[in-house]
This record gives sequence, C-alpha cells and structure tokens, in this order.
Amino acid sequence: MRVLIDNCVPKRLASAIEGHNVACVVDLGWGALPDGTLLDRIANEHDALVTVDRNIRHQQRLDSRPFCVVVLRARTNRLADLLPLIPALLDVLGRAEPGKVYEIDAPLSLA
Repeated sequence: MRVLIDNCVPKRLASAIEGHNVACVVDLGWGALPDGTLLDRIANEHDALVTVDRNIRHQQRLDSRPFCVVVLRARTNRLADLLPLIPALLDVLGRAEPGKVYEIDAPLSLA
C-alpha cells in the first residue's frame, strides 16, 4: 500500500510502517498545501493518508476519495506517543477501503 504521512505526524514514524511504500507530505513539497488541495493531490498517488488531525473528517468530504484516511489519536503527536499505535495502524492498512476514515486510539494508561 502507498501510504502518505501528513505534515503533523513525525517523519520518523515512516520507518515503523513496515511492508508499505511510505512517503511524507513534507518530502514531497506538499507541506504548505491546504487540506483540500492536499487531498486532491493524494488521489492518484497514495492509498492511505496517516494523520493526527482529528477534525479532518468533519472539515473535508472523504467518502468519495480513492484512498482512506487513518487518524492516530494519542496524547501528543510525538513519536514516543505514536509508536504504540503502529500494530493497530498496520492492521488497519491491511484491510483499509477507499473513502473510509479509521481512527486508532492510544491504549488507556493505568497510571
């Protein structure tokens, strides 16, 4: 699967997404694009967008897009907080369908 990492997600997360072709918005020069324009660019080049933007599903029409969106929901967008979500992310990417939005929540801590 061709996965795109949004600019609000640490680039280093890409190396943890094994078994997929992963690119980063910033590396493609798309970091300053508004969401709508970015989503149009993704359409023919990527199968999934990984983001931490919890509002994207409310701000953009995604159901007719030819890719899925995966929203990682952690305490922060720091790499240390996102890495525990990788197993669930890989599971979602293995069964993802275009036009769907998947949300992955961090496990609750008992601290």
